[in-house]
Amino acid sequence: MQKREVPWARGILYGVYQRRLRRGLTPDVLPHHVAMIIDGNRRWARQLGFDSAAHGHRAGAAKMREFLKWCDDLGISVVTLYLLSSDNLTNRPTEELAELTKIIAKLAEELSRYRDWRVQQVGSKAGLPEPLVAALNAAEARTARKKGLHINLAVGYGGRTEITDAMRSIVGAHLASGGRLEDLAETLTPDLIGAHLYTSGQPDPDLVIRTSGEQRISDFMLWQSAHSEFYFVEALGPDLRQVDFLRALRDFARRQRRFGG
Repeated sequence: MQKREVPWARGILYGVYQRRLRRGLTPDVLPHHVAMIIDGNRRWARQLGFDSAAHGHRAGAAKMREFLKWCDDLGISVVTLYLLSSDNLTNRPTEELAELTKIIAKLAEELSRYRDWRVQQVGSKAGLPEPLVAALNAAEARTARKKGLHINLAVGYGGRTEITDAMRSIVGAHLASGGRLEDLAETLTPDLIGAHLYTSGQPDPDLVIRTSGEQRISDFMLWQSAHSEFYFVEALGPDLRQVDFLRALRDFARRQRRFGG
C-alpha cells in the first residue's frame, strides 16, 4: 500500500533541513554582496492562469522583500535586485510596463521605511515615468543616512549603457579639469572606470543568483561580475524558497574562488 505524503510532515522536514543549512553558514564563508536576477514572474502568472503579468510581478516583488530579510538576517552587507532593464523599457507591452513601474515604485517606498535599510537606484532615469523617478528619489533621500543593509534597485539598468556612461563621465571630468583629450588614454585604469560606475564605492558582487532556470546574465553588471560566482535556481521568482537561497550560499561557500585565475 502506497504511503501518502503528509503536508505538515514535509513542512517539519524542510524546517529541520533549513536550520541545518543555516548552521553551516558562518560569517567567514558568506558573500558580502549578493546580486539577484529575479526572473520568471510572467511565466508564474501564466502557469497559475492569471490574465495579467502584473500578478506575477506583484508576487515577485513580495518575494524580493522576503529575500532581503533573509540576506539581512544573515549579515550580508549589499544586495542588488535586477528589477527593470533598459531593454524592458522598449520591449515590454505598454500596459504591462505601466503596471510594473507602479509595482517597483511601491516596493522602493516600502523598503525605504523598513529596518535600517538604505535604498539606492542603480541605472539611468532616462525613459522612466516621472512617478517612478519620484519614488526612487524619495527612497534614496529618506534612507541616505541609514547604515544597515545597502539595497541597490537596478531600474532602467543596462550593463553596456553603464560602462558607456562611465566612459562619458571620465572624459567629461578630464576635460573639465583642463586635461587634453590626447592624454586621456594614459589615465585610464580599471579602478578609474569602476569609480564612475553606478555602483561606485561599493564592493563587486561575490555571488550572482538567477531564478527560473535561465542561464544568462542579460546585460546585468557586466563590469562588476567579472569575478563573481554564478548560481542558477530552477524555481520561478515568486516560488523561491529560503532553502533554495541557503543552498546557493552553501554552494558558494564550497567553491574555490579564482578571481580570473
